[in-house]
Amino acid sequence: MKVIEQLLRDIPLPRMAKVRQHFHAPELADTALAVRQALRQREVLKRIAPGDRVAIAVGSRGVADLPIIVREVVRAVKAQGGQPFLVPAMGSHGGATAVGQIEVLRQLGVDEETVEARIISSMEVVEVGRLANGLPVYTDRQAYEADKVIVINRIKPHTAFRGPVESGLMKMITIGLGKQKGAEAAHAYSFKYMAEHVPEMAKQVLKRVPIIFGVGTLENAYDRPAKIVAVPAEKLAEEEPLLLAEAKKLMPKLLLSPIDVLIVDQIGKDISGDGMDPNITGRYATPYASGGPEVSRIVVLGLTEKTHGNANGIGLADVTTRKLFGQIAWEKGYANALTSTVTEVVKLPMIMDTEELAVKAAIKTCNVRDLTQVRVVRIRNTLELREIWISKSLLPEAQERADVEVTSGLCEMTWDAIDVRS
Repeated sequence: MKVIEQLLRDIPLPRMAKVRQHFHAPELADTALAVRQALRQREVLKRIAPGDRVAIAVGSRGVADLPIIVREVVRAVKAQGGQPFLVPAMGSHGGATAVGQIEVLRQLGVDEETVEARIISSMEVVEVGRLANGLPVYTDRQAYEADKVIVINRIKPHTAFRGPVESGLMKMITIGLGKQKGAEAAHAYSFKYMAEHVPEMAKQVLKRVPIIFGVGTLENAYDRPAKIVAVPAEKLAEEEPLLLAEAKKLMPKLLLSPIDVLIVDQIGKDISGDGMDPNITGRYATPYASGGPEVSRIVVLGLTEKTHGNANGIGLADVTTRKLFGQIAWEKGYANALTSTVTEVVKLPMIMDTEELAVKAAIKTCNVRDLTQVRVVRIRNTLELREIWISKSLLPEAQERADVEVTSGLCEMTWDAIDVRS
C-alpha cells in the first residue's frame, strides 16, 4: 500500500466541529399507556373471544420500546380471555432459521419472560393464494392455524421503493409473515413492482388468515415513539398510506446539502435493512426510490456489534477499511441479497488499510476543485442524527440556520468511533 499512501499523502483532512440538528419531534410520555389507549379507542379487543389462540406477529427491526409494546398487547389479549403467543414475522432474517429468528427477537429485548408469552418460531408456511401474475402468497403456518392474528410494526418509508404503503403493517403481513418463501416471492420481480405487490399480497392474506388488527408505531427524528395506533384489518389499506405520510414528516435528515464526503462510522442490520438508511444518505440500491441529500462520496468505517458481521449495505459506500472487510460474514449479506434480488448492497467498495486513508481517498475522488474547502459530514450511523460533525467549510451555512446549533470549536479528525449521542 506504499503507492496508495504516497498518492494520498498530501490530501488535506479538514478540521471538524460538532453541531446539533433540531427537528420537530413529538414524543409519547408513556408508551405502555399509549398502547392501551390505542386498543381501547378502536375497540379492536372485542374481536377476541375467550379461549382464542392469538398469534402476535413481531418483526426484526429495532422498533423503539418494542418489548413494552408487545407486552401490553399480550396483556390486553389475556384480559379478553385469549391465549397469546408470538410468531417471528421477519421474512428471511435471522439466517432464515427458526432458531435464528428467536435470537433476533431476543436481541431486540423480546423474550418469553419479558413479554409474558410463548414464542413459537417456525419457517413452515402455507400458500394462501396467488396474484394474477402467478406469484404465490405465503403465510406463517402458526399464524394461519391460530384463531386470531395481531401484527405489530413501525410504519416508515422503505429504502428501495416508493408507494402508497412501504415499510409497515401491510408489508409485514406479506413479507414478514411470509417467512423466507414469502419474502422470496415478493421480491421475485424486483422492487420495481413492490409498490403494487405488497398491498395485493396483503389483500390475499387478509382474506384467508384471521388477522383482526395491527398495532402501528410512528417514531420521531430521535427514534422515540411519537404515535401508536390500532388499525382494524379492514381499514389497513385505507389508513396506512395516511400514517406513512405522517411518518415521512417526522423523519430526521442531514440538514446541510450538498455533501462532498459523508463519513459513516457504523453500518448494520440493526440500524437499517440496508445497513445505512438510503433515506438519510441519499444513496439507493434501486432506481425505484429517491430522496435525501446530494452526496458525492460515502466512507464507511465499521460495523455495529449487533449486525454480527452482516455488512449488507456496504456496496452503497465508495470506500471502507480493511478492518471492516475482515469482519464481514459473507453468507449473511448474501442471504439477504439472494432473497431480495438486490446485489448492489453486497458489492465491495475501495478498501483502504486505515480509516485515515479511507477518508483521504474519498476526499481525493470527490472532484472538488479546492480540497481545502471540502464539505465533509460525519455521523455515527443513520439512526443517530441529532449531533453530527461538519467540516470548517460548512460552518457559515450551519450558523445561518435556526435548526442547526454549533456546539464545539474546530478540532482535528480522530479515528476512534465518534460518540454523538446526547
